[in-house]
Amino acid sequence: MSKYSIINVNAFFKALNDPTRRKILELLNQGDLTAGDIAARFNMSKPSISHHLDLLKQAGLVVCVREGQFQKYSINTTIFDEIVTWMIQFK
Repeated sequence: MSKYSIINVNAFFKALNDPTRRKILELLNQGDLTAGDIAARFNMSKPSISHHLDLLKQAGLVVCVREGQFQKYSINTTIFDEIVTWMIQFK
């Protein structure tokens, strides 16, 4: 069985399917942000942003580190490398 499980690939594409999550990734591509910093850039509730961040974490697209009372998010570029490698096999 391949190291790229269907569940991980499905979670990756499901996470990218939403424009809010894509915007969060664009923000994180510019640098690490706290959950509050991310939420401040959207016109939606903090629980909604938390839900989007959770789906991004489940897909492996972001990582979260607790710093005191804050959670700091960063983009996980490794998963993009793995998905590209997986996709190249179909070329």
